[in-house]
Amino acid sequence: MYAITGITGQVGGAVARSLLAANQPVRAVLRDAAKAAAWSERGCEVALADIDDEAALTAAFTGAEAVFVLIPSMFDPSPGFPEARAVHAVLRAALATAGPGRVLCLSTIGAQAAQENLLSQHGLMERTLGDLSMPICFLRPGWFIENAAWDVAPARENGVIQSFLQPLDKPVPMVATADIGRVAAGLLQDGWSGRRVVELEGPDRVTPNQIAAGFAHILGRPIRAEPVPRETWEALFRSQGMQNPLPRARMLDGFNQDWIAFEGKPLKGAVGLETVLRELVARAG
Repeated sequence: MYAITGITGQVGGAVARSLLAANQPVRAVLRDAAKAAAWSERGCEVALADIDDEAALTAAFTGAEAVFVLIPSMFDPSPGFPEARAVHAVLRAALATAGPGRVLCLSTIGAQAAQENLLSQHGLMERTLGDLSMPICFLRPGWFIENAAWDVAPARENGVIQSFLQPLDKPVPMVATADIGRVAAGLLQDGWSGRRVVELEGPDRVTPNQIAAGFAHILGRPIRAEPVPRETWEALFRSQGMQNPLPRARMLDGFNQDWIAFEGKPLKGAVGLETVLRELVARAG
């Protein structure tokens, strides 16, 4: 039995679908009972648990051959990441008590970076869970290509997409969530010992200009990328409701300045940019 958290999201759902396609038993770990029926109809066992409920998580993980851990992203964390630290402590306690055969955690490119930024939450998770007694693997994917979903409407309506990734011709390690799900499902079924790190990117690195060109090809109209000036970021993020925008700005700096990067040689996925962009456009209607 494979216990999958975050199953209602893009990555967790992709992991579960890959396992089900391989005729593997899946336990869907959800916090919303209203979303359980869809996974039960697919043949999944269902366990209800909030990410901060130690007893419920322990029950959800007990008896599992392997657990896939996906912690909900906190885009506006308090200084020092106390919210993430609390979740990590609950997860560690639940995993230690449940004792699954092995654990796969979704982490991120740059989790090892020394400079504090939004992705530091994943580095904290790796340090908190990394010395558990069972085999544990941290999957570190690149920037999600699906983040371009935010660009579909402005590309279609204005012919312009705003980019925080700069310069516009700089290739960025990106990956499709379908590749993450496929690789994660494979890792869950593997046997390994101790602590392991697996890094993953798509078949090619992607520039903001290439994203704009991809939308132009799909939508059949001229589209260009424009950089969002660095000096405007903090005010912009605060206008969007963020209380602590510095970690997000520092994360973007890390990608732009190359100190958020892979630690080793990443695996290569198979799903390219245009495939994902076409899916995003179709989904937007």
